[in-house]
Amino acid sequence: MAKLLLPCLLLVLLLLAPALPAPQGRGLIVNLDTGELCLNSFQCKSGCCRHEGLLSLARCTPKAAELQGCSRKSIYNVYYKCPCESGLTCDADRTIVGSITNTDYGICIDPGSSDKRR
Repeated sequence: MAKLLLPCLLLVLLLLAPALPAPQGRGLIVNLDTGELCLNSFQCKSGCCRHEGLLSLARCTPKAAELQGCSRKSIYNVYYKCPCESGLTCDADRTIVGSITNTDYGICIDPGSSDKRR
């Protein structure tokens, strides 16, 4: 009886394995989806943790697309406007005060595009 129990148990586990829920691709601290609360951009799948004002809660949001408002990458890693998507650059004037307060805003542009809109 004991010889038959082990193979039967393995067979049951193999049959039930596809029915078990797969682990989700997100976590409580990192790999957060759009709209979830964050403290730093490294936590977000999108790579941007953004807040509306100094006292508002920061949430994960998508990076800025071409011709959208953007912020240069900052040491704080929490933004008022998100940095640009990969391959785009934020066309913004850099100032000392803006770098400290994270308010160097601009527009995302494609550096390879011949049409430079300003």
